[in-house]
Amino acid sequence: MRSRTGAFIALSFLWAVFPAFPQESFRAVIAGTVPVSQGNTEGASVSLFIVDSALVVLDGEVRFIRGVELELSSPQNYLPHRGSLALAVYGELDHAPADGIADVRARQIFLEPIPNKIQAVYQIPVRQRHGLRTSPYVSVLPVTPLSSFPLLFRVMPVIKGLPDEVEALRFTLTVKPILSDEGAVRVAFRYPNNLPDKPFTLLIDDELIDPPDEERVLREGRHNLVILSNDYRNENRVFMVERGQILELTVNLQDPTPLVIFEAPENARVFFDNAPVDPGEPLPVEPGAHEVRFQLSDYAVVKPLFVQKGKTYRVSMSVDMTVTESD
Repeated sequence: MRSRTGAFIALSFLWAVFPAFPQESFRAVIAGTVPVSQGNTEGASVSLFIVDSALVVLDGEVRFIRGVELELSSPQNYLPHRGSLALAVYGELDHAPADGIADVRARQIFLEPIPNKIQAVYQIPVRQRHGLRTSPYVSVLPVTPLSSFPLLFRVMPVIKGLPDEVEALRFTLTVKPILSDEGAVRVAFRYPNNLPDKPFTLLIDDELIDPPDEERVLREGRHNLVILSNDYRNENRVFMVERGQILELTVNLQDPTPLVIFEAPENARVFFDNAPVDPGEPLPVEPGAHEVRFQLSDYAVVKPLFVQKGKTYRVSMSVDMTVTESD
Protein backbone atom coordinates (compact mmCIF):
# COMPACT_ATOMS: atom_id res chain seq x y z
CA MET A 1 0.00 0.00 0.00
CA ARG A 2 1.28 3.45 -0.88
CA SER A 3 2.03 5.62 2.12
CA ARG A 4 0.01 8.78 2.79
CA THR A 5 3.11 10.91 2.26
CA GLY A 6 3.72 9.17 -1.03
CA ALA A 7 0.13 9.82 -2.10
CA PHE A 8 0.50 13.51 -1.26
CA ILE A 9 3.73 13.81 -3.30
CA ALA A 10 2.21 11.90 -6.23
CA LEU A 11 -0.87 14.16 -6.38
CA SER A 12 1.22 17.31 -6.14
CA PHE A 13 3.48 16.06 -8.93
CA LEU A 14 0.54 15.22 -11.18
CA TRP A 15 -0.95 18.67 -10.69
CA ALA A 16 2.35 20.41 -11.40
CA VAL A 17 3.12 18.37 -14.53
CA PHE A 18 -0.38 17.97 -15.97
CA PRO A 19 -2.32 21.12 -15.00
CA ALA A 20 -4.88 20.62 -17.80
CA PHE A 21 -6.66 17.28 -17.51
CA PRO A 22 -8.66 15.75 -20.39
CA GLN A 23 -12.36 15.12 -20.03
CA GLU A 24 -13.21 11.89 -18.24
CA SER A 25 -16.29 9.86 -17.48
CA PHE A 26 -17.03 8.69 -13.96
CA ARG A 27 -19.86 7.83 -11.61
CA ALA A 28 -20.55 10.31 -8.82
CA VAL A 29 -22.77 10.42 -5.78
CA ILE A 30 -24.38 13.88 -5.84
CA ALA A 31 -25.10 14.80 -2.23
CA GLY A 32 -26.70 18.12 -3.14
CA THR A 33 -26.82 21.10 -5.46
CA VAL A 34 -25.58 24.41 -4.04
CA PRO A 35 -26.87 27.54 -5.85
CA VAL A 36 -24.76 30.69 -5.78
CA SER A 37 -26.78 33.89 -5.92
CA GLN A 38 -25.78 37.52 -5.54
CA GLY A 39 -28.87 37.96 -3.38
CA ASN A 40 -27.69 35.38 -0.83
CA THR A 41 -24.40 36.64 0.53
CA GLU A 42 -24.48 34.15 3.43
CA GLY A 43 -24.25 31.26 0.98
CA ALA A 44 -25.39 27.67 1.45
CA SER A 45 -23.86 24.46 2.82
CA VAL A 46 -23.94 20.74 2.08
CA SER A 47 -22.54 17.74 4.01
CA LEU A 48 -20.21 15.33 2.23
CA PHE A 49 -18.86 11.87 3.02
CA ILE A 50 -15.64 10.65 1.41
CA VAL A 51 -17.33 9.44 -1.79
CA ASP A 52 -19.75 12.36 -2.17
CA SER A 53 -19.88 15.22 -4.64
CA ALA A 54 -21.67 18.58 -4.68
CA LEU A 55 -22.87 20.50 -7.72
CA VAL A 56 -22.15 24.26 -7.60
CA VAL A 57 -24.38 26.30 -9.92
CA LEU A 58 -24.75 30.01 -10.60
CA ASP A 59 -28.32 31.05 -9.91
CA GLY A 60 -29.83 34.07 -11.66
CA GLU A 61 -28.06 37.38 -12.19
CA VAL A 62 -24.25 37.15 -11.93
CA ARG A 63 -22.94 40.53 -13.08
CA PHE A 64 -22.15 41.66 -9.52
CA ILE A 65 -20.42 38.37 -8.66
CA ARG A 66 -16.67 38.36 -9.26
CA GLY A 67 -16.04 34.95 -7.76
CA VAL A 68 -17.34 31.98 -5.79
CA GLU A 69 -15.86 31.00 -2.44
CA LEU A 70 -15.74 27.35 -1.35
CA GLU A 71 -14.99 26.62 2.29
CA LEU A 72 -14.34 22.99 3.18
CA SER A 73 -14.60 22.23 6.90
CA SER A 74 -13.03 18.97 8.04
CA PRO A 75 -13.93 17.12 11.26
CA GLN A 76 -11.32 16.99 14.02
CA ASN A 77 -10.89 13.23 13.72
CA TYR A 78 -9.73 13.55 10.10
CA LEU A 79 -6.35 14.99 11.11
CA PRO A 80 -4.76 11.60 12.03
CA HIS A 81 -5.66 10.42 8.50
CA ARG A 82 -4.35 13.43 6.59
CA GLY A 83 -3.11 12.62 3.11
CA SER A 84 -5.64 9.83 2.61
CA LEU A 85 -8.31 12.00 0.94
CA ALA A 86 -8.24 14.55 -1.85
CA LEU A 87 -10.65 17.09 -3.20
CA ALA A 88 -11.24 17.53 -6.90
CA VAL A 89 -13.10 20.19 -8.85
CA TYR A 90 -14.57 19.43 -12.27
CA GLY A 91 -15.87 21.80 -14.92
CA GLU A 92 -17.29 21.63 -18.43
CA LEU A 93 -19.87 19.04 -17.35
CA ASP A 94 -21.85 17.40 -20.13
CA HIS A 95 -25.01 17.97 -18.06
CA ALA A 96 -26.11 19.12 -14.62
CA PRO A 97 -26.80 15.87 -12.75
CA ALA A 98 -29.61 15.52 -10.24
CA ASP A 99 -29.05 14.44 -6.63
CA GLY A 100 -28.18 10.77 -6.24
CA ILE A 101 -25.94 8.48 -8.29
CA ALA A 102 -25.12 9.95 -11.70
CA ASP A 103 -22.82 9.22 -14.63
CA VAL A 104 -20.87 12.36 -15.43
CA ARG A 105 -18.46 13.42 -18.12
CA ALA A 106 -16.36 16.45 -17.16
CA ARG A 107 -12.90 17.96 -17.12
CA GLN A 108 -10.89 17.98 -13.91
CA ILE A 109 -9.62 21.50 -13.27
CA PHE A 110 -8.21 21.11 -9.78
CA LEU A 111 -6.89 18.25 -7.64
CA GLU A 112 -5.31 18.56 -4.21
CA PRO A 113 -5.00 16.50 -1.01
CA ILE A 114 -7.33 17.85 1.66
CA PRO A 115 -5.11 20.26 3.63
CA ASN A 116 -3.94 19.47 7.12
CA LYS A 117 -6.27 22.01 8.72
CA ILE A 118 -9.84 22.24 9.87
CA GLN A 119 -10.88 24.78 7.24
CA ALA A 120 -9.62 25.24 3.69
CA VAL A 121 -10.85 28.14 1.53
CA TYR A 122 -10.84 28.18 -2.27
CA GLN A 123 -11.99 30.95 -4.59
CA ILE A 124 -13.14 30.50 -8.18
CA PRO A 125 -13.23 33.49 -10.56
CA VAL A 126 -16.45 34.27 -12.39
CA ARG A 127 -15.26 37.25 -14.44
CA GLN A 128 -12.05 37.99 -16.32
CA ARG A 129 -10.95 40.94 -14.18
CA HIS A 130 -11.78 39.38 -10.85
CA GLY A 131 -8.95 40.74 -8.67
CA LEU A 132 -8.78 37.53 -6.58
CA ARG A 133 -5.36 36.62 -5.21
CA THR A 134 -3.93 33.47 -3.64
CA SER A 135 -2.67 33.94 -0.08
CA PRO A 136 -1.61 31.69 2.83
CA TYR A 137 -5.32 31.50 3.73
CA VAL A 138 -7.03 31.32 0.32
CA SER A 139 -6.28 29.41 -2.88
CA VAL A 140 -7.58 30.85 -6.16
CA LEU A 141 -8.32 28.02 -8.57
CA PRO A 142 -7.15 28.27 -12.19
CA VAL A 143 -10.63 28.30 -13.71
CA THR A 144 -11.73 30.02 -16.91
CA PRO A 145 -14.45 32.41 -15.68
CA LEU A 146 -18.06 31.38 -16.29
CA SER A 147 -17.30 28.84 -19.03
CA SER A 148 -16.58 26.05 -16.53
CA PHE A 149 -19.83 26.37 -14.53
CA PRO A 150 -21.61 24.42 -13.22
CA LEU A 151 -18.82 22.86 -11.17
CA LEU A 152 -18.62 19.50 -9.46
CA PHE A 153 -16.83 19.46 -6.10
CA ARG A 154 -15.74 15.96 -5.11
CA VAL A 155 -14.19 14.34 -2.04
CA MET A 156 -12.31 11.16 -2.95
CA PRO A 157 -9.88 8.66 -1.35
CA VAL A 158 -6.32 8.44 -2.70
CA ILE A 159 -5.24 5.28 -0.86
CA LYS A 160 -6.83 1.89 -0.44
CA GLY A 161 -7.93 0.17 2.70
CA LEU A 162 -9.30 3.17 4.56
CA PRO A 163 -10.60 2.35 8.06
CA ASP A 164 -14.32 2.52 8.75
CA GLU A 165 -13.93 5.67 10.83
CA VAL A 166 -12.66 7.56 7.76
CA GLU A 167 -15.61 6.40 5.69
CA ALA A 168 -17.90 7.80 8.39
CA LEU A 169 -16.28 11.24 8.38
CA ARG A 170 -18.60 14.07 7.43
CA PHE A 171 -17.20 17.20 5.76
CA THR A 172 -19.09 20.46 5.26
CA LEU A 173 -18.85 22.48 2.06
CA THR A 174 -20.06 26.09 2.29
CA VAL A 175 -20.43 28.05 -0.94
CA LYS A 176 -21.00 31.81 -1.11
CA PRO A 177 -20.67 34.57 -3.71
CA ILE A 178 -17.81 37.07 -3.74
CA LEU A 179 -19.48 40.32 -4.72
CA SER A 180 -17.89 43.21 -6.55
CA ASP A 181 -18.13 46.69 -5.05
CA GLU A 182 -20.88 47.58 -7.51
CA GLY A 183 -24.62 47.97 -7.69
CA ALA A 184 -27.00 49.56 -10.18
CA VAL A 185 -29.70 52.20 -10.42
CA ARG A 186 -32.76 52.14 -12.64
CA VAL A 187 -34.66 55.44 -12.86
CA ALA A 188 -38.36 55.68 -13.73
CA PHE A 189 -40.15 58.96 -14.43
CA ARG A 190 -43.66 60.24 -13.75
CA TYR A 191 -44.84 63.11 -15.91
CA PRO A 192 -47.26 65.93 -15.03
CA ASN A 193 -50.64 65.42 -16.72
CA ASN A 194 -50.37 68.75 -18.53
CA LEU A 195 -46.78 68.16 -19.72
CA PRO A 196 -46.38 64.57 -20.95
CA ASP A 197 -43.21 63.42 -22.73
CA LYS A 198 -41.33 66.71 -22.84
CA PRO A 199 -37.53 66.53 -23.30
CA PHE A 200 -35.11 66.60 -20.37
CA THR A 201 -31.49 65.69 -19.62
CA LEU A 202 -30.48 63.20 -16.94
CA LEU A 203 -26.99 63.34 -15.42
CA ILE A 204 -25.63 60.87 -12.87
CA ASP A 205 -22.33 61.92 -11.33
CA ASP A 206 -22.05 64.51 -14.15
CA GLU A 207 -22.32 61.83 -16.85
CA LEU A 208 -25.12 61.94 -19.41
CA ILE A 209 -27.52 58.97 -19.25
CA ASP A 210 -29.15 58.45 -22.63
CA PRO A 211 -31.74 57.03 -22.78
CA PRO A 212 -32.58 58.25 -19.26
CA ASP A 213 -34.35 55.03 -18.24
CA GLU A 214 -31.24 52.97 -19.03
CA GLU A 215 -29.96 50.91 -16.10
CA ARG A 216 -26.63 52.21 -14.81
CA VAL A 217 -23.99 50.13 -13.00
CA LEU A 218 -22.29 52.19 -10.28
CA ARG A 219 -19.86 51.76 -7.42
CA GLU A 220 -21.49 51.23 -4.06
CA GLY A 221 -21.97 54.43 -2.11
CA ARG A 222 -23.28 57.94 -2.60
CA HIS A 223 -24.19 59.33 -6.04
CA ASN A 224 -25.73 62.49 -7.45
CA LEU A 225 -28.65 62.80 -9.89
CA VAL A 226 -29.42 65.99 -11.82
CA ILE A 227 -32.35 66.72 -14.15
CA LEU A 228 -32.10 69.69 -16.53
CA SER A 229 -35.06 70.80 -18.66
CA ASN A 230 -36.79 73.79 -20.16
CA ASP A 231 -40.16 72.09 -19.67
CA TYR A 232 -39.82 70.59 -16.17
CA ARG A 233 -38.33 71.78 -12.93
CA ASN A 234 -34.62 71.20 -12.58
CA GLU A 235 -33.80 68.73 -9.85
CA ASN A 236 -30.73 67.72 -7.87
CA ARG A 237 -30.84 64.79 -5.49
CA VAL A 238 -28.52 62.30 -3.78
CA PHE A 239 -29.06 58.53 -3.72
CA MET A 240 -27.19 55.52 -2.31
CA VAL A 241 -26.22 52.35 -4.20
CA GLU A 242 -25.69 49.14 -2.22
CA ARG A 243 -23.31 46.36 -3.19
CA GLY A 244 -24.94 43.77 -5.43
CA GLN A 245 -28.32 45.54 -5.36
CA ILE A 246 -30.41 47.30 -8.03
CA LEU A 247 -31.99 50.53 -6.79
CA GLU A 248 -35.39 51.33 -8.32
CA LEU A 249 -35.62 55.12 -8.20
CA THR A 250 -38.75 57.06 -9.21
CA VAL A 251 -38.55 60.76 -10.11
CA ASN A 252 -41.68 62.87 -10.29
CA LEU A 253 -41.10 65.44 -13.02
CA GLN A 254 -42.75 68.70 -12.03
CA ASP A 255 -44.37 71.57 -13.85
CA PRO A 256 -41.85 74.48 -13.91
CA THR A 257 -44.52 77.11 -13.20
CA PRO A 258 -43.31 79.10 -10.17
CA LEU A 259 -45.21 78.62 -6.91
CA VAL A 260 -45.65 81.09 -4.07
CA ILE A 261 -46.75 79.95 -0.62
CA PHE A 262 -47.93 82.55 1.91
CA GLU A 263 -47.80 82.30 5.70
CA ALA A 264 -49.53 84.93 7.82
CA PRO A 265 -51.14 85.47 11.24
CA GLU A 266 -54.76 84.35 11.56
CA ASN A 267 -56.33 87.82 11.19
CA ALA A 268 -54.07 89.00 8.39
CA ARG A 269 -55.16 89.42 4.78
CA VAL A 270 -52.76 88.63 1.94
CA PHE A 271 -52.71 90.30 -1.49
CA PHE A 272 -50.65 89.28 -4.51
CA ASP A 273 -50.53 92.00 -7.16
CA ASN A 274 -53.49 93.59 -5.31
CA ALA A 275 -55.59 90.40 -5.61
CA PRO A 276 -56.54 88.60 -2.36
CA VAL A 277 -55.10 85.09 -1.91
CA ASP A 278 -55.50 82.32 0.65
CA PRO A 279 -52.46 81.71 2.89
CA GLY A 280 -51.18 78.13 2.94
CA GLU A 281 -52.23 77.19 -0.61
CA PRO A 282 -49.45 77.17 -3.26
CA LEU A 283 -50.21 79.86 -5.83
CA PRO A 284 -49.00 79.32 -9.44
CA VAL A 285 -47.70 82.61 -10.83
CA GLU A 286 -45.96 83.95 -13.92
CA PRO A 287 -42.20 84.60 -13.79
CA GLY A 288 -41.23 88.23 -13.33
CA ALA A 289 -41.76 91.11 -10.90
CA HIS A 290 -44.70 91.03 -8.48
CA GLU A 291 -45.90 92.72 -5.30
CA VAL A 292 -46.99 91.13 -2.02
CA ARG A 293 -49.02 92.93 0.65
CA PHE A 294 -49.89 91.76 4.13
CA GLN A 295 -52.76 93.68 5.77
CA LEU A 296 -53.38 93.40 9.50
CA SER A 297 -56.13 95.86 10.54
CA ASP A 298 -54.66 99.30 9.76
CA TYR A 299 -51.13 97.95 9.52
CA ALA A 300 -49.75 96.91 6.09
CA VAL A 301 -46.46 95.53 4.87
CA VAL A 302 -45.66 95.72 1.16
CA LYS A 303 -42.73 93.92 -0.45
CA PRO A 304 -41.63 93.38 -4.07
CA LEU A 305 -41.04 89.79 -5.21
CA PHE A 306 -39.16 88.73 -8.32
CA VAL A 307 -40.15 85.22 -9.40
CA GLN A 308 -38.08 82.87 -11.55
CA LYS A 309 -39.23 79.87 -13.58
CA GLY A 310 -39.07 76.51 -11.79
CA LYS A 311 -38.77 78.02 -8.29
CA THR A 312 -40.96 77.83 -5.19
CA TYR A 313 -41.17 80.82 -2.84
CA ARG A 314 -42.38 80.95 0.74
CA VAL A 315 -43.47 84.42 1.90
CA SER A 316 -44.32 84.86 5.58
CA MET A 317 -45.32 87.63 7.96
CA SER A 318 -44.57 87.34 11.64
CA VAL A 319 -45.61 89.61 14.52
CA ASP A 320 -43.24 89.67 17.45
CA MET A 321 -42.68 91.68 20.65
CA THR A 322 -39.30 92.81 21.94
CA VAL A 323 -38.72 93.72 25.62
CA THR A 324 -35.56 95.61 26.54
CA GLU A 325 -34.51 96.27 30.09
CA SER A 326 -32.10 99.03 31.07
CA ASP A 327 -30.86 100.62 34.30
